[in-house]
Amino acid sequence: MKTGIHPQHKVATVSCSCGNSFVTGSVKEDIKVEFCSECHPFYTGKQKFAQADGRVDRFNKKYGLKEDIQE
Repeated sequence: MKTGIHPQHKVATVSCSCGNSFVTGSVKEDIKVEFCSECHPFYTGKQKFAQADGRVDRFNKKYGLKEDIQE
C-alpha cells in the first residue's frame, strides 16, 4: 500500500434520532443517522405490510380462493 494516500481510520460514535448511540470504526468521528436497528420498523417487527391496493383480494375473489391458508 502506498503511504500517505489512505484516510485515517478513527473510532466513530453513531447517533440515531431516537437517542440510541453506538461506537464503530470510520473515517468520520461523528455520524448521525435517522434510523437504527433499535427504532426501524423492519427490525422491531412493527412494520405493516399493505395488501397491494386490494389486488390480492380481487385475485382471491376471482378464483374463489380462501383467505386463510392452512399449513
